Amino acid sequence: MAAKIKGPALFLAQFSGDAAPFNSLAEITSWASGLGYKGVQIPTSDKRFFDLDLAAESAAYCDEVQGTCADSGVQITELSTHLQGQLVAVNPAYDLAFDAFAPADCRGNPKKRQAWAVDQLMKAAVASERLGLTNTVSFTGSLAFPFLYPWPQRPEGLIEETFAELGRRWQPILDHYANHGQNIAFELHPGEDVFDGATWEMFLDACGQHEAARINYDPSHFLLQKLDYLAFIDLYHDRISAFHVKDAEFNPDGRQGVYSGYQPWVDRAGRFRSLGDGQVDFGAIFSKLSQYGYDSWAVLEWECCLKSPTQGAKEGAPFIEKHLIEMTDKAFDDFAGGTRDEGAIKKMLGL
Repeated sequence: MAAKIKGPALFLAQFSGDAAPFNSLAEITSWASGLGYKGVQIPTSDKRFFDLDLAAESAAYCDEVQGTCADSGVQITELSTHLQGQLVAVNPAYDLAFDAFAPADCRGNPKKRQAWAVDQLMKAAVASERLGLTNTVSFTGSLAFPFLYPWPQRPEGLIEETFAELGRRWQPILDHYANHGQNIAFELHPGEDVFDGATWEMFLDACGQHEAARINYDPSHFLLQKLDYLAFIDLYHDRISAFHVKDAEFNPDGRQGVYSGYQPWVDRAGRFRSLGDGQVDFGAIFSKLSQYGYDSWAVLEWECCLKSPTQGAKEGAPFIEKHLIEMTDKAFDDFAGGTRDEGAIKKMLGL
């Protein structure tokens, strides 16, 4: 019997480079397939892999992309608009840093940069539909994250206005996605205004409980916040439409806690690791997602402060493969059961 969760799959963003096989879609998908991956999540911000502007105009180009992946033996799992989604909402404190994600002619002009990002997201909905997909993955952006810690005191209404504005910006985008039969699975990620269950609920309220607003579940970000990532699935499983399989570890000591003292990744108390090297209980996660009927892809997102990306990718495919669960159609104690006997039932109950 086949597993409900599909995989293993690989997010290509962290593997892109200027040298083969990491500089073209044909070569990187062949490389991924050779490692055992059955799917790839494609970043739409890297034209070496995917030309989003062309995909929004040309069904033939989308067919060509699908053909390239099929020739390599992989399927497209989702299109990623993480970088464009980030630019939908940017606090001025981050303007200079996030300008790097935008075209040169948008830099230094926040309104033009935002308009470009929204246009990119709209195009991604069209491209995803043409590829026969239903889910994309993205970020919400951030207006209030610089005010995460409540000191100095946040002025009354700041957070309320933040989420109201996020709703105003994302509602028309989500409407467009729904019109094209698409969802946006947001990665709940520190640095975004939506980074945990509480902020997700606020965002969903601001977007009118929009059906196209979904979750890209990534337990690594929850472990580093000391959030119960298994209980999160219990609460929000009906909105989880994508899954980043990424490991992390949190080792606080007398010098560092959750904020990790501005240290580089390798020296932080909380840091990302390759699959199996961290503290995330993936056996429990795959079990719980399977219990709730999650039937989309398990996608490795490699981010490790120690191992190379090639080693992480090589180890990741078999790691995911061994966690896929073939769902049973039998109860373990069926052998001891029998046919229904109304008389016996009443006798057992003294009726």
